[in-house]
Amino acid sequence: MIVQDVINHLQDLAPLTYAEDFDNVGLLVGDKNQSITGVLVTLDTLESVVDEAIEKNCNLIVSFHPIIFKGLKKLTGKTYVERVVIKAIQHNIAIFSIHTALDNAIEGVNSIICNQLGLLNKQILIPQTGTIKKLQTYVPQQNAEALRQALFNAGAGKLGNYECCSFNINGEGTYKGNANSNPVIGKKGELHTEKETAISVTYKKHLESNILNTLFKAHPYEEVAYEITTLENANQHIGMGMVGDLEAPMAELDCLNFIKAEMNTGTVRHSKFLNKPIKRIAVLGGSGSFAISAAKAAGADLFVTADLKYHDFFSAENDIVLADIGHYESEQFTKTFLVHYLSKKITNFAIILSNKNTNPVKYL
Repeated sequence: MIVQDVINHLQDLAPLTYAEDFDNVGLLVGDKNQSITGVLVTLDTLESVVDEAIEKNCNLIVSFHPIIFKGLKKLTGKTYVERVVIKAIQHNIAIFSIHTALDNAIEGVNSIICNQLGLLNKQILIPQTGTIKKLQTYVPQQNAEALRQALFNAGAGKLGNYECCSFNINGEGTYKGNANSNPVIGKKGELHTEKETAISVTYKKHLESNILNTLFKAHPYEEVAYEITTLENANQHIGMGMVGDLEAPMAELDCLNFIKAEMNTGTVRHSKFLNKPIKRIAVLGGSGSFAISAAKAAGADLFVTADLKYHDFFSAENDIVLADIGHYESEQFTKTFLVHYLSKKITNFAIILSNKNTNPVKYL
């Protein structure tokens, strides 16, 4: 097994295409074709984590946060980032980061928090737009069914809980090939009219390469006519944050104590109580102040996130209770989830959970 094989499994879970534009995800250090001796999973890649990888004979580190976030102009060991990269290269250790790709995945960071809190009826809080594309192509009617099925098999035509979705219009297409053409139907230099079907299917944008390869392979024509459109529909299966319901309402203080225990956090910073029960909870792992308005719009009684600033708490405006549980604390279960996920996909050697606590924040 090589590094790329592990990346492929992680891409199935959280395609890097859906990571935020500001992020730096993917293979940050190393060769994708390198054979693997072991995989170490961590939340952050620090020097102590690289040392652990060396000790445990793991030459691939799968990290949630990217160790390289901004551009590096020098590698002199002056900063902790430079020291990590240098040590990883010296010991031939690859580093892969999944970060906001997993934040936006339907079974990613925020689903993990929801499951930890036992929330029901989970939904994406801020669905992504621009992630759904539409392909329209034109094919002889006798070939339409075979082409449709090939596109379905490649992942096209899936809408929410439905699959094999398409729209089809029968009509007539015309073409005339030049002297260099080799038409499958008709003769070069002659205008030809063919009964054709216009097939329209939608697909998730990370599948585009596979969809187009399938189109060109399954289509009978020498030159394939097709159109691709990016749709602005919100994707209910990809996006930031989640919202769900407690099985039964809880008093505000009881709910925060419950969250404190379940999320294993030493402290919870919160806005003022509104003296009403908590039933619907929005969550967003990591820095989530940007989602306060979305949490309100989703009808949440409580928004659980991290890195709220002083003025962010004013944004509650007596509409919602805001709870800051800490950045590390909100994402800490992610590495355990990734170990379990990869262990099911890769059974010929151990996927190791890092035993390093990389939280840089300490509490008195």
